[in-house]
Amino acid sequence: MTTHTDPLDSVLETIGETPLVRVQASPDPVPVYAKLESFNPGASIKDRIGKYMLEQMLAEGTLPPGGTVIEPTAGNTGIGLAVAAGQLDVDAVFVVPERFSVEKQQLMRALGAEVINTPSEDGMKRAIDRAHELAEELDDAVVPQQFQNPLNAEAHYATTAPEVYDALDGEVGAIVAGCGTGGTLMGMAEYALEHDPDTRVVAVQPEGSMYDAFFDEEPEEGPYKTEGIGTHDPDTNVLFDPDLVDDLITVPDERTHEEMSRLAAEEGQLVASSAAANSLAARQVARDIRDGELDAPHDSVVTVFADSSERYLSKGVYRSFEEWEG
Repeated sequence: MTTHTDPLDSVLETIGETPLVRVQASPDPVPVYAKLESFNPGASIKDRIGKYMLEQMLAEGTLPPGGTVIEPTAGNTGIGLAVAAGQLDVDAVFVVPERFSVEKQQLMRALGAEVINTPSEDGMKRAIDRAHELAEELDDAVVPQQFQNPLNAEAHYATTAPEVYDALDGEVGAIVAGCGTGGTLMGMAEYALEHDPDTRVVAVQPEGSMYDAFFDEEPEEGPYKTEGIGTHDPDTNVLFDPDLVDDLITVPDERTHEEMSRLAAEEGQLVASSAAANSLAARQVARDIRDGELDAPHDSVVTVFADSSERYLSKGVYRSFEEWEG
């Protein structure tokens, strides 16, 4: 975590170096460790790609100084980009499906960004299309497009994964992470497999998501309440490379809801639904390694807790499952 002993010039310098903390319910012989990404200034893992993508695009000239970034986002990426944009003198516009967290949309506006909503029933595809339409209407506007931009995965290859390997002295047996864009898992997987090709890589999705289609299966699409991971349209998830993935674990919303409450009450972890799904999947992988059902080069599993439950309190994440709004 960023040291408190050295003064810093910008909030951008506080991004990354987040704590790696054991999930206490994981088996003793094969502990699960989670990166606590709510320690970033924008309170989510997406701060990493916000900073990395904008800095790289400015350096490459794809984003002109003083230009505008227009991004289709469910919220956290918008916050991460807005944090970076404000410090890098770039304007920010975000296209967000209506159903996503009101808190996140308020924070994007507080950071100086403009937020444009699209109908929830049209999903992320309409948000993506609208972002590109707006970019064509403005001069010096670009769409970083986290769903397609290799810089998304590269940010995790360059920052998240090395931090994990430094903390565990390179002894990582498995990487387990939920996939929305897929950038987090892909970046970490590429780094892990370069260090040891036997590292187990596991993707996580909510029940009703369509990531199974990448593995030549015919998933049954359905609604889900878990936010930030999963897909209803695999065609938009071009960063996801199934060749890097050993397994896909699907977690029902009911179990995710239970795990959110357990993590808070038993472990003091105020994390959101994607983290709870990751916790369940990572613990399953750890048990399988312990029981000899999976081979891994080391007896450890790493996952990410992408953001905080505080960002979803208005959706009733700690009320009954029936009251939890997806």
